[in-house]
This record gives sequence, C-alpha cells and structure tokens, in this order.
Amino acid sequence: MTSSTIFTLGIDGFNYADLYQPAKLKTLFEVFERQVAEQDSQLFQQFNHYRHTQGRELSAETISQLLVQMSVHVGQFVAQLFQVKPQQEQQRLRIQQQFDTVFAYKNTIVAKLASTFKNVDSTQWDLDLLDRQLSLFIQAAYPELTATDDQEFCVANVAMQIYQLFQHYQQVAKGEVSEYSTAEVEVEYLRQCLLSNTAAATVFGSVLICENSAEFVAELFLLIQRWSFLALKDQRYSAWLSFKSPQKRDFSQLVKHETVDRGEFSAWMGHHRRHRDGFALTDKRFNERQVLYEVDHCIYCHDRNSDSCSKGMISKKTKTFNVNALGVTVTGCPLEEKISEMHLLKRQGDNIAALALITIDNPLCAGTGHRICNDCMRGCIYQKTEPVNIPQIETNVLTDVLFMPYGFEIYSLLTRWNPLNIKRPYPLPYNGKKVLVVGLGPAGYTMSHYLLNEGFAVVGIDGLKLEPLPVELVGNEQTAPQPLRDFSDIYEALDKRILAGFGGVAEYGITVRWDKNFLKVIYVNLLRRQAFRSYGGIRFGGTLTIEDAWKLGFDHISIAAGAGKPTIIELENNLMRGIRKASDFLMGLQLTGAAKTSSLANLQVRLPAGVIGGGLTAIDTATELMAYYPVQVEKILHRYEILTAQFGEDKVHSRYDAEELIILQEFLAHGHSIRAERQRAEANGEIPNFQPLIESWGGVTLFYRKGMNDSPAYRQNHEEIHEALQEGIALVEGMSPKRAIGDEFGHLAAV
Repeated sequence: MTSSTIFTLGIDGFNYADLYQPAKLKTLFEVFERQVAEQDSQLFQQFNHYRHTQGRELSAETISQLLVQMSVHVGQFVAQLFQVKPQQEQQRLRIQQQFDTVFAYKNTIVAKLASTFKNVDSTQWDLDLLDRQLSLFIQAAYPELTATDDQEFCVANVAMQIYQLFQHYQQVAKGEVSEYSTAEVEVEYLRQCLLSNTAAATVFGSVLICENSAEFVAELFLLIQRWSFLALKDQRYSAWLSFKSPQKRDFSQLVKHETVDRGEFSAWMGHHRRHRDGFALTDKRFNERQVLYEVDHCIYCHDRNSDSCSKGMISKKTKTFNVNALGVTVTGCPLEEKISEMHLLKRQGDNIAALALITIDNPLCAGTGHRICNDCMRGCIYQKTEPVNIPQIETNVLTDVLFMPYGFEIYSLLTRWNPLNIKRPYPLPYNGKKVLVVGLGPAGYTMSHYLLNEGFAVVGIDGLKLEPLPVELVGNEQTAPQPLRDFSDIYEALDKRILAGFGGVAEYGITVRWDKNFLKVIYVNLLRRQAFRSYGGIRFGGTLTIEDAWKLGFDHISIAAGAGKPTIIELENNLMRGIRKASDFLMGLQLTGAAKTSSLANLQVRLPAGVIGGGLTAIDTATELMAYYPVQVEKILHRYEILTAQFGEDKVHSRYDAEELIILQEFLAHGHSIRAERQRAEANGEIPNFQPLIESWGGVTLFYRKGMNDSPAYRQNHEEIHEALQEGIALVEGMSPKRAIGDEFGHLAAV
C-alpha cells in the first residue's frame, strides 16, 4: 500500500490525524467559513442564513442555486486541503475539452443536419470520397490531430474550428462584426496548408480558387456537413456519441429479444451475445465520453424545481406521485439526492464539488449507483425516450475522485465533514451512548455511519465471517490510519479478491456485475472511525442474545439483519437433491470462493438448469450459474488428471459409487470441451465463447409464472434482463413448477 506517514495537509494548523477528530473537524469547518466569507461575502451570508433557518424561508430553486455555488468553494477547499489542485484542474480541462469539441459538434452541427439538408437529394454523394477529402484536409491543416487514435475527437475538433470561422463570416455578412480579424490569418494559413500538400491541393482545387475567404470557409464547412450527414447513418460510425440520439421507449418492449421455440415452450433469447469467462467484473462502467453524453443529455431541471429524478414525478392536479406505464409509482430517488445539481457540476468538470453535492443526502454513494439502484432513472423527465443514465454518472463522479491522489481520503472526509450538509456539517463528539447494530449489510452499515456522525459509539455484528484489514490501513486504538495516496493500491480484481464478508447481501447476493471494491471503500471508511467496532460470525439470538447486549452495556439495539429467508414455492418434492434455494446458491458460490481454482468448496451444479422466479435474485442466480459451470468442470478435469496420474484411474474410480461415476464422466467430457474452446480462443487471440457449448448441454433457463413484462425485474430494472440475455440465459413466461421428478438415484431429473 502506497501511503505516507508524514502527509502535510494544505491548510495550516491541521494534520492528517485531525481529520478523524470531531473537535478538529468543527474547527476545520470554521476555517472554511472564514475563507468563503473573504472570497464571497454575499454568498456566505446567504448560505449562512440558509443553514440557520434550515431553508424554511427559501424556495427549492434558491436552495439549489446556493448549493451549486457553495459546492464550488467546497471543491476548492478540499482540493487545497489534500493538495490536489493541479489534478482537479486537469480533470476540469479534460472534461471541458470534450464539451468544446465532441458535444459542441453534436449539438451545433450534427443536430441541425436534418433541417440543413431537408429536401436535398444526397443520393449522389459518395461517403468514401468525402471521407478521403476530409482526411486529406485534416492531414494538411491539422497534422497534430492525426496522431490520436480518437477519430471522433479529431473530426469534432476540426469541425468546430471551421464552424467558428463560418459563423464569423456569417456575422460579417450581416454587418455585425468587422471582416478584419484573426479569422483572415487562420483562413490564409488553411489555404497555404492545402497548397503545400500535393494530394490536398489537387482534391481541393475548386475550393482554393474561391474569390474570398467567406466562400472558401463555406466550401470547407459544406464538406464537413455533407460528410457528417452520411456518416450519421453509416454503420462504421455507429459507436460515435456525436451521432447518438435518445431512442423512443416502448414500455411493453423495453428488452429487445428473439423468441426461440424450445418444443414444449418458447423462450426469450438475446440478439447480441457477450462472451463471459469466469468471475471478473462483467461491467466496467461507462468511459468518460459515455458518461459525458449522459450529462449532456440532462436538461438540469433543478432551476425550475421539476427535477423529478430526485423528487419524483408529481401530478399537478392530484399532488400525488404519478404511476408509469408499468404500474410503478415514480417517486424518484429515495434519498432525494441533488442529482441535477450534481450533473451541472460534472459538466463544469468539478468532480470534487459534484461529489460533495452527492454526499449531502447519500454519503455512502459507494454502495449505490451503477447496477445497484435506478429509481432516479425511472423518475427522469424523459419518459417517452431513453432517460439519463444517472447511476452511471454518479458512479463516475465517485471513481474520478477515488482515483485522484488521496481520492479515497477526499471521499472519506466528505462522508464526515461536508459544509453543504446544513443538518450535520461535521460529526458530533462522543455522547456516552453505545448502540449495537445487528447486520452489516446496506441497512446496517448505513445506520452505523449516521449513528457515528451523531456521536454514538457503534458495534456492528454480522453472521458472516468478517475478514480483518491491515492496521496501517484502518488504524487502531493507539494510532491513526496511514493516509492512502493511491486507491489503486487497495483495488482488487473481483475474480481474485478475498471475500471480506462485509456488506451482507451486497457481498453474497449481488454478483460481479457490480464492482465490489466499493464495499471495501465503505468497510475501510467505517473501520477507521474510532467509535466503531465490528465482529463477524455472531448470530443475534444465538451467539448473542438481547439480554447479553444489555449486560454488555449497550443503550440501544438496531436490527438491520435484512430478509435472508428464502421463498418456499408450492413444488412437490421441494427438498430433492438437485434443488437449491437461490439465496443459498449465491451464498455458496460467493462466500466459499467456489469459483476460484484453489477452492475445494462443495458446490455442484448440472445442466440443464432451471431457475424459478422473476426478480433480480433469479436473474443473478441464472447468470452466475451459467458462468460457474465451465469453471466447475474445468476444475474437476484438472484435479482428476492430477489424481489419476498419481494413483491410477482404477484406484480413483474405486472411490466413487455408480451415480458419482455417471456425473464424473459427464463433467469430464464437458471439461474437455471447455478446455478445447479455451485453447482455440487463445490461439486466435479471442475471448472463449462457452455459450454454444452450454446451450448444447441444456443451458440455463429462467421460468416465470406470469408474463415477463409483469416480472419484478422487468418492472423495476429491465436493464438487468437485457444484460442477462446477453450472457446467454433463456427466459420463459407463463410456467409454474408443480412437481420435481427424480431419477433412479433420487436426484432431480425433470420438473
């Protein structure tokens, strides 16, 4: 772990250990207030009034404006504190560059192409010819841009420079500005660049003879417009976000699929398939440009108090929440997070300020966001077209801060100390009260966080075993933790990480579609609090009773154990071998490390496999079962080869009964097929594609008793169904299991 025991903060009078002391954090808050008062006295007075009145006299629009303005000061102060102002400025410039080029091109040029070329016959235009002309122009006039692999940025950059020249001469023609300007110098430079390049001079001969600069620039701009008009519809440029526009939404067809005849029933299958190998992170989140597309897509409703993503979609007539076409009440974010305001700060390139806005209402945002919650998306003002992907933006803001120098420390501080949080800007000192929190899943760790900030001492217990973390990372009674400079030092690949046990259902129930490094962020953040302790392997009501808790001196008990009891369905022979409850399977897979080559966990699955249910637990079970099967048979083949090489096949086989030998031969045959596909893919530099093999062995099918559009997964988070179909699972509607039928050995054979 790269850290520094001697870490100098950028605010005089404070050292790193002070950031964990309530009294010093109060003093830090006072220093911040004095600094803002000196820089902007009017804003300070307005915000101070807001804090003292708790906003009772202010409109929602005024509060939003105050928070956005003050968040900039918080961002600057925190960047100064951790001495990351250069990195903060680099992020701002990088994001601003994207909006000045790619998204400016999208919104000012591409968006107007349909009207520009309305009733124009473009059938005679040749995209390949236009492509060559544009490439020659860029090579001749902007050779520095040709070094980049980002063709979209290159074209957008050039397009905007020519557009600005075109706009200048439009203003000249209207008499709004003088013709004599730096534009003339730029035009002459472009002429000379084209003339000095033989190939370009030939292609642009008719352009170069234009009598005046305005005509010359108009011809260049027309080239860009025509190229853009054709490229917009060409498959080669389908991934360009410059050309992306929100698609219409049909609530009855939210998941694109094909219907496949399976004989006794029909099944949904995915059009596009994604190759998956093992248990690494399956969704690495949007890249920066994809996130900025979503930020650009937002219309920032907070300044009109119509930010339904945060506050819900409320009917003007009834003053109640609207219900969407799926029958879901559109309540918006349950935490009323400052979403639109956060997007505005992200657009300005200030990630620390944006994160400060998030943590007002959602300090544990490391446990939300992408692939976790999407109530905000359902509440987005765009209901008839694709909504803004708010969870992706939120998670990107967090990760952009986390991967800054001392980014973890910045996030950690904002969960305890945040001047934007007018209810609790800094933690209270210990009040002498002790609370036992039962369960350290999302409810338990969130409760623990808020109790600690209110001055309570907290002990969290969980039935799962909790892995300890290094003392230098979390500190102890004698020493403060060492500051963590690089978050990457504690970031782990999901298929190699040791499960910490912390996080409850977030640890064992949510699959590798979500980056569980965020659980570590929350775990470390809590363990660093001096008034917090956690203990695993404790069952409340068994290992520890209520009476025990009172005897140990606890003043309060918070039950945050969740609902881990599995659903028992009406199925004859429910306990037959070969049938497992979904939560039991996920716990067995995740907590035992069954997917790791080194694990000897006893978790056996066979194909074909069926999953009963229509919620996210069923979806996760189906995808993880499908991913686990190739791992399982490869492990068995590998170990079988070692054993038979050492002891001989006869001796190994003698340890198995008749049923086990049948299963063994089945797994060995499948293991050889998986190995062969892996070798084929490696030889061709590809990711192995196990889906055809798994489907040929019966595949993994999810059965739901109603129509799939009525399923909880479809109504609440249809994106997860889309992702699951890409991994190769099949979905079947209108089927409910009645009886499990066993084979001669009493193992499940059919349903």
